[in-house]
Amino acid sequence: MEQERIKILKNKRLFLLDMDGTIYLDNDLFDGTLDFLEYVKSIGGRYIFLTNNSSKSVDKYIEKLESLGIKADERDFLTSTNATILYLENKSYKKIYALGTTSFKEQLREAGLPVTDTLEDDVDCLCMGFDTELTFKKLEDACILLGRGVDYIATNPDWVCPTWYGFVPDCGSVAEMLYNATQRRPTFIGKPQPTMALLAMEKTGYKKEETVLLGDRLYTDIACGVNAGISSIFVLSGEGTMEDVEKSDVKPEFIYENIRGIYSDLIK
Repeated sequence: MEQERIKILKNKRLFLLDMDGTIYLDNDLFDGTLDFLEYVKSIGGRYIFLTNNSSKSVDKYIEKLESLGIKADERDFLTSTNATILYLENKSYKKIYALGTTSFKEQLREAGLPVTDTLEDDVDCLCMGFDTELTFKKLEDACILLGRGVDYIATNPDWVCPTWYGFVPDCGSVAEMLYNATQRRPTFIGKPQPTMALLAMEKTGYKKEETVLLGDRLYTDIACGVNAGISSIFVLSGEGTMEDVEKSDVKPEFIYENIRGIYSDLIK
């Protein structure tokens, strides 16, 4: 049984990697990450970093990974902001109020979307990301817009974002706060929706049976893998616990303590 499980893993060629809680925590790279990435390259495979964190641009993630000793370029990433942009491009909004970081707003603008961060009369969509620059004024603007009945989009449903000292509220928690004030919930775009995983396979040419997703959250990462019809590995180095697995209807194909454990099995 153990050998069969390892054989399935060894047949994977495209590895879709969550970042926070999976390969690092804050500025601490997890033991085994570099070895794992080198292994993927050694077998002629690919890894793509998938993140629901919309507070940073890809350029910022490249800088962060380089500071941790990982060389990467924009081809190595897909973010919930990328998926959200694809969604918004298929709409015909007159004006989109972007509730998020300066980086988030810049990414939407660079994609050619009609973005604002002020209460203008022609705003017909509220688009919210994980906002590490959140202010009460932004929350008030959001309540006003939701009261007007504008469309409501959010990049990701994550309740929290892991840090070295614990967790901080992520986009899903802010959306819940706004629900308590307005009785409106957004359309979430990032994981657990399969969009990012499907885009990664499309851009690399790998098949579903060659692909596996690694992450530390059942309700986003693992659910994304399940929804995309691919294998998934749940790691216990971030937010999720074994108790979560026992309680959840979403079940990963593999469970490991950390990325070092995955690497150890792959080189057996």
